[in-house]
Amino acid sequence: MNREEAYNLLRQNLTNQNLVKHSLALEAAMGALAARLGGDREKWGFTGLLHDIDYELVKDNLENHSKKGADMLKELGLEEDVWKAVLTHNEAHGVEPETMMARALFCADPLTGLIVASTLVMPSRKIKDLETGNVLNRFKEKAFARGANREIIARCQDYLNLSLKEFVDIVLSAMKGISNELGL
Repeated sequence: MNREEAYNLLRQNLTNQNLVKHSLALEAAMGALAARLGGDREKWGFTGLLHDIDYELVKDNLENHSKKGADMLKELGLEEDVWKAVLTHNEAHGVEPETMMARALFCADPLTGLIVASTLVMPSRKIKDLETGNVLNRFKEKAFARGANREIIARCQDYLNLSLKEFVDIVLSAMKGISNELGL
């Protein structure tokens, strides 16, 4: 599967623009993490792009989120490491991510949400004005963006051998690179 095919598949399954933007943010983050960690940039990117492909299908039954998506991708013939990464990104299943790609997706998913929330409280509401220090300060505020699981984000240190600062730098920079697509 190439990027265009992955994007078309995403658009066939997600209509919510915020979910599409979240998927684009994960695509950018995963591509940048692949470049840093020696992964396949295209594969990691489309894995990030497709990680929530089932969200609208299972939104009334979220315990199936990522299971349905993994099954969809498996049926399409995608490689096992791709659909397993999609499966394991939802911590509710209790399946530990085994590959570096799966671990990157697992940690980056909540971080992109924290970065978006941090951007939206900036006076300019522009990601170009957001700095790593802003995100790290918000990371410490447990009441801020509660849905961004700090424990999962912090696993970047063990899972990816990246400090929290390095991890935020990489993902923030990747998201800044597609600010227009994200509407930020």
